[in-house]
Amino acid sequence: MTSLLEPPAPTAPVKVGRLVDQFEKGLDAPICLTWELTYACNLSCVHCLSSSGKRDPRELTTEQCKAIIDELQRMQVFYVNIGGGEPTVRSDFWELVDYATEHQVGVKFSTNGVRIDKKVAERLAASDYVDVQISLDGATAEVNDAVRGPGSFAMAVRALENLAEAGFRDAKISVVVTRQNVDQLDEFKALADRYGATLRITRLRPSGRAVDVWDDLHPTHEQQRQLYDWLVAHGEGVLTGDSFFHLSAFGGEGGGSLPGLNLCGAGRVVCLIDPVGDVYACPFAIHDNFHAGNILTDGGFASVWKNSDLFRELREPQSAGACASCTFFDSCRGGCMAAKFFTGLPMDGPDPECVQGYGQAALEGERTVPQSSVDHSRTGKRAERRTPAAPVPLTLLTKPPAKFCDENPLAGL
Repeated sequence: MTSLLEPPAPTAPVKVGRLVDQFEKGLDAPICLTWELTYACNLSCVHCLSSSGKRDPRELTTEQCKAIIDELQRMQVFYVNIGGGEPTVRSDFWELVDYATEHQVGVKFSTNGVRIDKKVAERLAASDYVDVQISLDGATAEVNDAVRGPGSFAMAVRALENLAEAGFRDAKISVVVTRQNVDQLDEFKALADRYGATLRITRLRPSGRAVDVWDDLHPTHEQQRQLYDWLVAHGEGVLTGDSFFHLSAFGGEGGGSLPGLNLCGAGRVVCLIDPVGDVYACPFAIHDNFHAGNILTDGGFASVWKNSDLFRELREPQSAGACASCTFFDSCRGGCMAAKFFTGLPMDGPDPECVQGYGQAALEGERTVPQSSVDHSRTGKRAERRTPAAPVPLTLLTKPPAKFCDENPLAGL
């Protein structure tokens, strides 16, 4: 008979496993769903991932958007990242934001600040379920406006001032790190602190119009190391969206010091809905090769998420290819799918910004650089493909951005 005073036999610990292993096979609903409400935009940023500018006449109606929100609520999607284009120029934008929050779907939206006036800022400050990201790609007007257009820095800062004055808590300053602004990280952090905001930095991907300027804008190898060191030293409280996992190999074979999954989440935990209802595996991969379906013709978003052949394929173990023998593979998992695709590198090869230098060697070889499958630039077309040595104009606008966009759904077409 066992004594009641005898300690119980030890039980084996339950093995939960790494998150990366659980997420690799995909989830029942995306953790991070990006929804571009419109391609219309008052700016013409040279690195726009969706080549936005003109509104698409097939844009989803208000009722179709509400049906998507209903579906997201049923799937228990916690929040949605709304972008564009400039989403606030849709006449039904606030109606859709209110509908989402009323249906337990939180909203995070990215804006250049064009419509964040004092009245709108007060409205946002009164909501508990809306988060705002102000896009800014330079801590000074000189650096920012060269990429986003003349007057865009002042417009963004004015939006930040209005939000702070209204008492909006924890706005985000969203920065795409480029060769020109990587030296301004401390200034960006100071700017965020000044307005009671949080700094969010993300990686420049060569998608959309950025395909044409990536060679000139993406940080050099030395700057990648500078960015990594800055994140290790000052990154607490700085959001990255897990977009710098390709830098983890700087931390050695153990996986590096940067937090995150170190995994491409395309079709597993993230995806994109575009303004006409097309679903893509990744917000940075708007191309036919990554098109998973359409919510209007393929039974709704849940059906696409669960049944898409592309998503099923992405959720299977992926070949490490040329990276299989690299001792740092577990740190970066081969890097970003979109970055490889839009620089013409093999999908099972190294990331173009591989910190071990393998990407640079691959870039110097023979490759064909694909274009995005959609282009809504107001010029009607992007710049012709140039040779890597040719200069690129970084300013597309010749006048300050208009205060408001034309609401006409056919404007600019």
